[in-house]
Amino acid sequence: MKDIVVPVPERFLSDAYLNVLESSPSQLLCDFDDEAMVQMKAMAVTGYPDEICGLLVGTSSALGWHVQSVHQVTNINEERAADRFQLDPAGYQAVDKSLRGSGQEIIGVFHSHPDCPAQPSPTDLQSAWEGFIYPIISVCQGQVAEVNGWVLSNDVAEGGRFQALRLQP
Repeated sequence: MKDIVVPVPERFLSDAYLNVLESSPSQLLCDFDDEAMVQMKAMAVTGYPDEICGLLVGTSSALGWHVQSVHQVTNINEERAADRFQLDPAGYQAVDKSLRGSGQEIIGVFHSHPDCPAQPSPTDLQSAWEGFIYPIISVCQGQVAEVNGWVLSNDVAEGGRFQALRLQP
């Protein structure tokens, strides 16, 4: 299988982008049920060349997170769908409501980066919540190139930045 080359736009090398990243990775772990990872990647490919977004459902503990299912939510950003996403609040509420009494909860948000690295942007940081996980799927020329996980080191208001998070499929 041929490696997919991930283009790195100049903005990803700028201080604005580099300053959203912590230098040290998180010691926590995120494991995915096999089918959840497969579905997340398929959603990203199907949505290409636009960004897709969705919610991760599962459980969290002191050691990390376990993703049991993924739920695509409409990206309501119509002006810049190729490089920005905004979760449809009604989609979030529907998933949240469906989980009541199940013992599961929304534990993160995933999205794709068409023809860009699976690295968070300053825009991603502005909308991130402490305690959530943030997988990003890089889709290049219609194929998954990489999937990277991210978690906030601290609340954004307190200077939090994204730390790399180990993902296990």
